[in-house]
Amino acid sequence: MSSTMQAQGNQGAEAPRAPMRAGALIAVLLAGAFVMILNETVMGVALPAVMREFEITAAAGQWLTTAYMLVMAVLIPMTGFLLQRFSPRAIFVAALLLFSVGTAAAAIAPWFSVLVVARIAQAAGTAIIMPLLTTTILTHVPAARRGRTMGLIAIVMSVAPALGPSFSGLMITAFGWRSVFLVVLPIAVAVLIAGSVLIRSGGAGSAVRFDLGSAALSVLAFGGIVFGLGSIGEAVGGHAILPPAVPIVVGLLALAAFVWRQLALQRRDAAFLDLRPFRSRPFWVGVVLLAVAMCSMFGALILLPLYMQNVLGLSALATGLVVLPGGLLMGLAAPVVGAIFDRVGARPLVIPGVLVVSASLAMLAFLGDDSPVWYLVVATLVLDLGLAMLMTPLMTSALGSLAPELYSHGSAIVSTMQQLAGAAGSAVFVTVMSLGAASAAAEGGSATAAAASGIHLAFVGAALASLVAVALAFLVPRRPSIEPAGGGERGESGESTSR
Repeated sequence: MSSTMQAQGNQGAEAPRAPMRAGALIAVLLAGAFVMILNETVMGVALPAVMREFEITAAAGQWLTTAYMLVMAVLIPMTGFLLQRFSPRAIFVAALLLFSVGTAAAAIAPWFSVLVVARIAQAAGTAIIMPLLTTTILTHVPAARRGRTMGLIAIVMSVAPALGPSFSGLMITAFGWRSVFLVVLPIAVAVLIAGSVLIRSGGAGSAVRFDLGSAALSVLAFGGIVFGLGSIGEAVGGHAILPPAVPIVVGLLALAAFVWRQLALQRRDAAFLDLRPFRSRPFWVGVVLLAVAMCSMFGALILLPLYMQNVLGLSALATGLVVLPGGLLMGLAAPVVGAIFDRVGARPLVIPGVLVVSASLAMLAFLGDDSPVWYLVVATLVLDLGLAMLMTPLMTSALGSLAPELYSHGSAIVSTMQQLAGAAGSAVFVTVMSLGAASAAAEGGSATAAAASGIHLAFVGAALASLVAVALAFLVPRRPSIEPAGGGERGESGESTSR
């Protein structure tokens, strides 16, 4: 795919327009990704209204989120194959069509089952767009300017989830839950039309064979792990469909078989998801630290609303407004961090960034049953500032260390690990909170005090676990050299990639 796009960008007649066209293309992809990721977080606030209209239980309503996460987990590992097999234009149109059709169906859904299917269609489109965006930036943007451009992805990944609850709360209060989808739909259609014009048809991609065995193992592995992790919280409350250990064990066994199959297939360049990026130390260190960052972010996004509503008694809209400043700060800081990365490299940003994240988790560990709202705002601001210092440098350093032919697979791996880390963070935080709350309640504490105790214990554990990330941060190279596709030990300049 990348060779086709580069050849198009290098045609003599088009050379003066190439940078402008690439910038417009990336802008359209960013707009599509923003709308899609915003859509991920709108259902939490909308769920009570949906439950009332369709007369369903909370357990049934949770499938709107669970099904979304499962589809994302299953499809993202396949994007490495899709980005090689099909043209960028075909992938973009398919992603936006799926998302637009799903959004329209959600807006008019007459039954709850239709709404679930609509959310699945939305998730399918979202799973494809992020790896496409990352690969496009790596292909079109010179290495010297990648930091500030990748910072735009960090804006999407931080501001969109932060705006989701506030946007949803305002729309539901004023116009009802269906208005959330009705507002998003015309934006998605406009992005689809603009992208169809800007992205050239190109070729049909390389003739990569679809490996059915790898696809089946991928579904079992990533679907099983995410489903199992997502059901841990329900199991603690006694509402799980089946013991979480069952899908997790099945998923881990399938993952081992999936990895073994990819290692065999990549010897003849036929891997469904090429794992050679892990031969680059900057890549695997970056992926691990990104996973820690995503665990912290999603865990905090789960626990803080529970704390604010169940302990402090704040409304859903007030909860969204409390976390909004942190998300906006993260979005504003991302391009600045990207520009600094282009000048100084990753390590000078990652080390202080992980220390800031660890300090913010320690701040959250001091939450009690009567903590002031301003303390929450400050703590989330510190957390999001630390995440902003981590995400852009880590993504750019990790993916920039790969040879161009591994961009699509590296992007798919990063997106998959972020999805798994988000599910793991949510599961671990909720489980520790539930166990801590149950223990406090058994000792005679009130419901409010027990909830506060459980949340305190979860953040204490997170703060202690973050010390591992602090140690790993010193392994991040300042400026990694490119790792050859064959996994050689030295980069193009002849310098070690572990520098």
